[in-house]
Amino acid sequence: MSEPIPNRAADTPPADPTPTHPKHSAGDTPTARTRIGSVPYLNSVPLTCGIEEETEFIVPSALAEQLRAGRLDAALVSITEALFHEGYDILDGVAVTSHGPVKSVFLAHQQPLEEIKTIHCDTASLTSVNLLRVLLAERGLRPAFEPLPNYAQAATLDNVLLIGNPGIDFLRAPHTHTIWDLGAAWRELTNLPFVYAGWALRQGHHNTALRNHLRAAKTRGLKQLPEIIATRTDYDAAFRQAYLGGHIQYDLGETEKAGLAKFVELLKTHGEQEVHEPSFV
Repeated sequence: MSEPIPNRAADTPPADPTPTHPKHSAGDTPTARTRIGSVPYLNSVPLTCGIEEETEFIVPSALAEQLRAGRLDAALVSITEALFHEGYDILDGVAVTSHGPVKSVFLAHQQPLEEIKTIHCDTASLTSVNLLRVLLAERGLRPAFEPLPNYAQAATLDNVLLIGNPGIDFLRAPHTHTIWDLGAAWRELTNLPFVYAGWALRQGHHNTALRNHLRAAKTRGLKQLPEIIATRTDYDAAFRQAYLGGHIQYDLGETEKAGLAKFVELLKTHGEQEVHEPSFV
């Protein structure tokens, strides 16, 4: 197994030894004390609808560091953050998933998969790099993983894992790479959806009001999805419709949980890191 990939979260200052943020009681309102974080990607927009002003937007690796350090109480994080670390509950019913091609999580490669020796990975990635490891390991492949120096170099490298808006930017620009969509690859392997991200809640720091607050944001987002697609300025309307209205799904039901359980199984099979069973609330 390759060494862990360095990430930009290393610049995050250490946590205060004694956090002063109080825990929630059953009667607290979610906006009075709660610190919420999410990712600055198009795919998260429907899940933070109406709560943008109270949400910090940070790339996945740094967002996970903030949550782990106790600077956030709830965050829409890469799902592996809740699988690799104790102390989290996962909000039931809400997630960022795909039931096939996802378009924003892929390996761009110049060499056949079987010949790849090194892959440069977006250092913002957490779940996607582990998904790629699993998909390759199921084929008996274990290339070395190295950090991507910067996005500008992506097109010059032979094999690159990209995610989120930078991945979409790459996909829509001229390039000579073959694209291996990891959502499509997972569906082909398992015939199940894949869960990329979910709301991780710090145990002891969430209550019914907060959970309902986050679920209401999803409800608003899906209700306003046509307006979001029409008014956002990311890319063009046709792409936004295909991406937000099809490739990305937002439910965390029994089928998605089955996909997550399969991911947990394969992480335990192919990985060296302890994997925790998800706790849904």
